[in-house]
Amino acid sequence: MLEHGGRLLAAAARFGIAPGDWLDLSTGIAPCAYPVPPIPAAAWQRLPEDDDGLAAAACRYYGAPRALPLPGSQAAIQALPRLRPPGIALVTEPSYAEYAAAWSAAGHTVRRCDAAALAQAAAGADAVILGNPNNPTGQRFSRMALRDLARQLDARGGWLIVDEAFADAEQESESLADVAGSEGVGNQGAGNLVVLRSLGKFFGLAGARVGFAIASDAILAPLAEAIGPWALAHPSRHAARAALADGAWQAAQRARLQCDSARLQGLLAAAGLGESSGTALFRYLPRADARDLHEFFARQGILLRYFARPAALRIGLPGVEADWQRLAATFELWKKR
Repeated sequence: MLEHGGRLLAAAARFGIAPGDWLDLSTGIAPCAYPVPPIPAAAWQRLPEDDDGLAAAACRYYGAPRALPLPGSQAAIQALPRLRPPGIALVTEPSYAEYAAAWSAAGHTVRRCDAAALAQAAAGADAVILGNPNNPTGQRFSRMALRDLARQLDARGGWLIVDEAFADAEQESESLADVAGSEGVGNQGAGNLVVLRSLGKFFGLAGARVGFAIASDAILAPLAEAIGPWALAHPSRHAARAALADGAWQAAQRARLQCDSARLQGLLAAAGLGESSGTALFRYLPRADARDLHEFFARQGILLRYFARPAALRIGLPGVEADWQRLAATFELWKKR
């Protein structure tokens, strides 16, 4: 089992603190979730239908030519490697651990590279998988660089898979959703490009397990077959349609997250913890003493995300003022220890 953020019950058992007494900042999920309207009774009683408007709503929101609804983008992360014969899959490091795990489990040879060496390392790859912005570092790749990489891979039948789970809150998006799924790699599109999106992070709806794959029909058709029918629950589809259509809430959420991210960055600086990177939803803090810092905060009932290699922490956003004050007080305790 791979380690992930949000393992609150395990932390509660380890540190002897009741689950309800924790401040969980380990996940990078927006603390203020979209207020889902009431779910119609029929959504619980009937199987979902593909022509319910969800795919069209996703296309409008992402500016995409086509989109396949998924039970979370994790479903595509696990299924896509099995749609290709075994080859060489390249992932940046550090990145979301499930990329390498899924491609390795499907029989591919996984190679890793630093983000700065991506273009050169991709020369021998059959598939490149990365996050933009990257999880956990917040590293951004330019739209131009990724389109060039897609062209490079297309020349030998390779795929570029870009996970944009944290892209929604960015002020100036470098999203490739508008060109993924358009045939060819000229100015009009990229048929070998797969973009993954998720409602879990920006909309705070991780429990709904809603994601989308944006790609060509040649990729989406076998992906849909691999995932199977009725993959996304009817109530989740209802919630997703509402969230994707609510432009006013989305604008307010972006502004709120940008403001809160700056506040968190200020707390880290005031605590003397050095430079951090990240996105509007989290800060990434590489430190040699990351484990000690993680343990210290856990003993105060604050759960951060610890990474062993390289040693680092990912810190999400508090949701209410009392939680901000609690986090600030714990930083002060750390300074005085």
